[in-house]
Amino acid sequence: MALLLAVSAALLVGRSWTTCDVGVNNAANSGFLLWLFIPGLWTILLLVWVAVGALLGNRPLLRAFALAVTLLGVVWCVLSIFWEGAATPPCPGGVPPWWPSFIPAPGF
Repeated sequence: MALLLAVSAALLVGRSWTTCDVGVNNAANSGFLLWLFIPGLWTILLLVWVAVGALLGNRPLLRAFALAVTLLGVVWCVLSIFWEGAATPPCPGGVPPWWPSFIPAPGF
């Protein structure tokens, strides 16, 4: 679960950076996402998974709900940090055109 969320977050950040022309170039951006972002986020999510699981003990329903909410919250916070909100010509509002309007963009 943690690896899936980490890879999904990296793909989302990478696509937003590519659409909005953020960063040095695609090779530099993908190197950062592949070698630093994914392993770092994966480690954080695994630690959160273990901590929440240990705190809630043997209550399966509560544990599953709390894990899902906590992991999604951590991913949203990380996306908010790395989502580049700079106004660029391709993304005047800092949000890529493909982002659905009913979901608030991370960091905004």
